[in-house]
Amino acid sequence: MSAQATSRLFGMDDQVWLRHANPLSGWSRYTVLPLFFAAVWSRAWIGWWALLPIAAVALWTWLNPRLFPKPASTDHWMSKAVLGERVWANREAVPVPDHHLPVLRATRIISFIGILFGFYGLATLEVWPTIFGMTVLYLGKTWFLDRMVWLYDEMKDKVPEYGEWLYPID
Repeated sequence: MSAQATSRLFGMDDQVWLRHANPLSGWSRYTVLPLFFAAVWSRAWIGWWALLPIAAVALWTWLNPRLFPKPASTDHWMSKAVLGERVWANREAVPVPDHHLPVLRATRIISFIGILFGFYGLATLEVWPTIFGMTVLYLGKTWFLDRMVWLYDEMKDKVPEYGEWLYPID
């Protein structure tokens, strides 16, 4: 699925992206993965009822970028990371510089390795591969977000619309 299709699936319009650029929204997204892993793990204790916490995590994932107000400033690392994700999601319409692609591929590979370990741990209910997988996934995701800051900082000067997304504290 393309980044634009994923953005549409989650209903990420201009206002939702702006609210998600609130650093509180971006940082609180880091809760999704441990909550998801805990919800899936809960099948060991509550069986099929685990679908309820899994659904709650899915709802939190969808609600998160909508719960926070427009930030007072987007001149924060996390805000720029979210704005960079928006640039990345729009890369089919406005291509991104090629020099970002090798690093972004590396972040995907790291995240995929984390997914493999994490899902293995969840399937077998073994703690070490679950925690290791989640840690590796966070490493890949955080490196990806850091690259999104670089991408945004580069693209904001090349695409006027992107530059308008950045505003300092008044």
